[in-house]
Amino acid sequence: MADNGDDVDAEYSIRDGDYIVLKRGEVYKAAQIQKKRKVIFEKQWFFLDNAVGELFGTTFEIQAGGTLKPHAPKQAPSAADKEAKEAGTDNRNIVDDGKSQKLTRDDIEMLKEQGLKGQEIVQQLIDNSTTFKDKTEFAQDKYIKKKKKKYDNNVTVLKPCTRILAMMYHGREPGKICHLRHDTLAQMLTLGNIHAGSKVLVFETCAGLVLGAVMERMGGYGSVVQFYPGGGPTRAGMENFGFPPHFHETLHEFPLCKVNTLLAGKLGAEWGPEASGDPQEEAPDGAEGEEEAPEETQGMEVSAEGEDSKEKERKEKCREKKAQERKVKMEEKRRKLVATAALLEGRDADGLVIASRFHPCPVLLGLLKFLAPSRPFVVYCQYREPLIECYTKLREQGGAINLRLTDSWLRHYQVLPNRTHPVLLMSGGGGYLLTGITVATETDAAAITTATQAKEEEPASKRIRLEEVDGTSSNNDA
Repeated sequence: MADNGDDVDAEYSIRDGDYIVLKRGEVYKAAQIQKKRKVIFEKQWFFLDNAVGELFGTTFEIQAGGTLKPHAPKQAPSAADKEAKEAGTDNRNIVDDGKSQKLTRDDIEMLKEQGLKGQEIVQQLIDNSTTFKDKTEFAQDKYIKKKKKKYDNNVTVLKPCTRILAMMYHGREPGKICHLRHDTLAQMLTLGNIHAGSKVLVFETCAGLVLGAVMERMGGYGSVVQFYPGGGPTRAGMENFGFPPHFHETLHEFPLCKVNTLLAGKLGAEWGPEASGDPQEEAPDGAEGEEEAPEETQGMEVSAEGEDSKEKERKEKCREKKAQERKVKMEEKRRKLVATAALLEGRDADGLVIASRFHPCPVLLGLLKFLAPSRPFVVYCQYREPLIECYTKLREQGGAINLRLTDSWLRHYQVLPNRTHPVLLMSGGGGYLLTGITVATETDAAAITTATQAKEEEPASKRIRLEEVDGTSSNNDA
């Protein structure tokens, strides 16, 4: 049993190089454990070296010099909390003129330089406040909570997950994730039937958050194909999850601009010999390089007449090395595209998830063709009108049933004695979701029937040939 406990502690303990999420109050920040690396969070700087070996969820106190010390799990009631019991009955006579606090900003900075902790600074603020005792108990609690949030030097280290990262992005930079809320993301994973062992198509411009959520739900089993616009995919949010290496082996990528070419069956012809790795196609590139080389060499000789021959050789080798590395990268990228195209040609994907700042209608109509029949798809958009257009198009052309357009709504409540009410500063809306299930149309059915007949006819001819071969062999034996 002791060994099992040690294994559990090792699994949930913080190690060097791990990705973490720092929490202070309701503010989150993603970071990576690196020794002697300064981290700035909420106007404070510290080092994460002492967090290595501790368990996730541990609260640390930031000490002088930026070192972290594990915080005690339980604390005795502080003097500030005891002081709060001596409260007034009414706040109407309190005037907020900014003169009730005797401590100035310079005094508070001096207290910090003296090494006073956050709780001690809060106590000093209470003692030097002329109106604190006249406030009601509720107002005193609110005052203490506000000052603790500002002056406490505590930070909690959390393990990254979909919920925490979604709350982090939505709280700090909601525009990067198209204002996607964590409850809406949870609905997308459920309605998209994301599970281990499936083949899921993802198109998102949410900094990789949706992609990471899908990969976390699949647990490293199956395959994920990410469609991306532009020159390359964005995966900053996915990297913050800190997935192990075998998770990345299930991830594939494909440019959105080549989807129509792949559907038309012209992708191999467009790539030509490059797609199959034929070196003959690469010869013109090398020829162009040889033609440009004399001009570059002449320009170098004019601009650097006094350079030594060894320096020239070193620069030449450096250029050749960079060209070789660029060639290897292009070949690797081409190989990955070919492998992903082969994965998509079967058109047997198990799910489709779209969450993008682009108009979803053309993207949805194009990517739906890669789904197998009776498979779910889900589309997120911050606004309703683009999804209404998608709904209308799908109803007109067919190929999808059980279409539903829903609005996500979530309300947080403050639950306190005599103060239970909805949180005032809450999100106004969680966006809209369009969901449905694919079905085979008449065109798809005809294509499937033709393919089935071709498969059935092929073994028949092979059987005839085998019978002829068997007959010939038996005659020879006779």
